[in-house]
Amino acid sequence: MSWEHFYSGKVRELYKNPELPDHILMVATDRVSAFDHVLEPDIPGKGAELTKITNWWLKKLDVPNQLTDLEIPQKFQDRAIVAKKLDMFPIECVVRGYLAGSGFKEYQQTGSISGVEIPAGLSLGDKLPEPIYTPAFKAEQGASDYNISFPETINLIGEKNAQALKNLSLSIFNKASELADKAGLIIADTKFEFGLDGDEITLADEVLTPDSSRYWDKEAWLAGEREQSFDKQIIRNWLDENWDRKNNPPSLEKHIVKLAADKYSELRQRLERVD
Repeated sequence: MSWEHFYSGKVRELYKNPELPDHILMVATDRVSAFDHVLEPDIPGKGAELTKITNWWLKKLDVPNQLTDLEIPQKFQDRAIVAKKLDMFPIECVVRGYLAGSGFKEYQQTGSISGVEIPAGLSLGDKLPEPIYTPAFKAEQGASDYNISFPETINLIGEKNAQALKNLSLSIFNKASELADKAGLIIADTKFEFGLDGDEITLADEVLTPDSSRYWDKEAWLAGEREQSFDKQIIRNWLDENWDRKNNPPSLEKHIVKLAADKYSELRQRLERVD
């Protein structure tokens, strides 16, 4: 079966096949990006780890998804899926269960996140009273995504679809949080992407990976640690300390590359031990 490359993203390569016009081969590379830059060097094994994590979650979640069982080319085994083509919504469906990242910075400035009011007096890493939905608009390639309010999503995709994406995102997050808890993990926040397969809203792209989600160790969190992480925050923190954001980012130090690779692998192994 002949797959032809047609698109390179920050961390993915996409292929098409004239014999399968309604499908796409999505290959996860070992590249890593942060702050809208692709970094060097690659994280060894990252593409395979993220693909395995996505596939694990898709088997656990009772939600229509774009995964198929079509054969994957041998050279892409373990780091690719053959997916159904979808009519994608231009929305990143972000769910936050804890105060972290850009959400915490916005909360400090405004007392809210994407228009959602948050109780006063919370600190970095605190659990929110309940998970909140804070969507973002998916900008064109080369531009940065940006947060939008729920009413703005209604203007973009209509009230029925906007409400469906919100409900689905919160439902998936709650289910995933229960499963992650069994692995001694906290999902602080995550983002989902959805598209239409005909009239059916379908979960797409990577799902609950360390690149799309913020994972914490539950025991460490209970002990008061707020900077520990299984995700790209390790790399973001290092960049914050070693890069002024004015020029191209520096090459990642060897110990950061190894730490990130080890954390991706540890997360996958801990999830796979959950029945």
